[in-house]
Amino acid sequence: MNAFDYFFEKTSQLEKPFLVGKETLSFRELYNSSLALAGYLRKEFGQNKNILLLSVNNPFFLKAYFAILKSGNVCIPLDPNIEKDNLDYISKLTEPVMIFMTRDIEKKIPDGKIKAIFPDTIGNEEFKSSFAEGTGTESDEDCAEIIFTSGSTGIPKGVMISHKNLKANTESIITYLRLTENDRMLVVLPFYYCYGLSLLHTHLRVGGSIVLNNSFIFLGSIINNLLEYKCTGFAGVPSHYQILLRKSDNFKTTRFPDLKYVTQAGGKLAPIFIDEFRSSHPEITFIVMYGQTEATARLSYLPPELYEAKKGSMGKGIPGVELRVVDEKGRPVKPGEIGEVIARGDNIMLGYFRDEEGTKNAIRNGWLYTGDLGTVDDDGYIFLTARKKEIIKVGGKRISPKEIEAVILELPEVVDCTVEGIEDQLLGEALKATVVMRGDNGKELMTERLKEHCAKHLALYKVPQVFELKEQLVISATGKKIKGKL
Repeated sequence: MNAFDYFFEKTSQLEKPFLVGKETLSFRELYNSSLALAGYLRKEFGQNKNILLLSVNNPFFLKAYFAILKSGNVCIPLDPNIEKDNLDYISKLTEPVMIFMTRDIEKKIPDGKIKAIFPDTIGNEEFKSSFAEGTGTESDEDCAEIIFTSGSTGIPKGVMISHKNLKANTESIITYLRLTENDRMLVVLPFYYCYGLSLLHTHLRVGGSIVLNNSFIFLGSIINNLLEYKCTGFAGVPSHYQILLRKSDNFKTTRFPDLKYVTQAGGKLAPIFIDEFRSSHPEITFIVMYGQTEATARLSYLPPELYEAKKGSMGKGIPGVELRVVDEKGRPVKPGEIGEVIARGDNIMLGYFRDEEGTKNAIRNGWLYTGDLGTVDDDGYIFLTARKKEIIKVGGKRISPKEIEAVILELPEVVDCTVEGIEDQLLGEALKATVVMRGDNGKELMTERLKEHCAKHLALYKVPQVFELKEQLVISATGKKIKGKL
């Protein structure tokens, strides 16, 4: 069974709204529209062709995405604000036969050679072909989509996700979150990001619903959406929670009677923010998760009832996923020792698109080497320490920026921060902290407060040599901080 048929297995004929809000779309409308468009794609291009999809979260994205999956072709969802150079690179690499995109970015079509379909054309008779032959892809091992991530060299890497990967990860998330048809998720994460896609997949599968908000910058709209549409769930990355807790005047004091749980992934959120959320909203369950695009989205979660006992842990593997922490020779480390987190399960990617070397380095003997360093305790719970590639060497000493960021974030005046290595003639690398603070006590006073706080809680060699105060960090559309552009 391909992923499309799996997602709609129990919901294809439901008249209830799947998409709720300013724009609405029922399960049946989405199914029928996607099926008709899939018929056109199959007739026009056959199978196993790459198709680009550039759009914000909206009904157009949903119809195009599911049509591509059903047709047996490969969907490549991209940020509609992608730089033209990156789009040209990805297009040259993947050789797409077609592109779904909105009119406002038409000028980005590579060389004008790729056929484009726009939101105002998909209702035309041309795209209402019946899906008469076949059932889409014949094997769930076939590639369903390619999700591009920023590589360590700056060159985008295409993560190939199969229909089997999508089904396995969706089923696991539904199981540990206990999702039902009564769940309604407020979605602020873009669907070209694996975390955002996982919200789409899970709620479609169980017959739940989603509310789309593409304007997280307007914090009032988030609060209003949660209340107006009676959302039961919210998903965010660390920056979302830091901004809601420290930049919104109303979030901590507003009661959300329908909101049952929130989830956090996409990087490690400092425990002080989780504690702040739980203190402000004790009635709402906070669920810490961990994942990677290479794992289709999710690898682990921490049962909320164990949060206090295992504070700082990203938990254990989700159903169907096995996690280990190993040394450089692939041997499990002892409790408390630092090693690399590796994973295996049916959700692990097929590999990187046209990158055999990268694939061999990432997947060894069936295990995904995540590049994340961590420890494991006596009970098997894993604690992340750093990304391999983010380790900073200062005077020969290896330093994790996350440790320093966690200390800085302890100050209640701090909204957000990031720590990175900068070139230094004496030390090789020096530490630079870029900090967003609320209030206006003067840069010199704030800088001194930061230095004193760090000196009190960190070894001397871990205290940043440079502090830079900014009004805001550069945040990607997926909510991640972009270092080097701070």
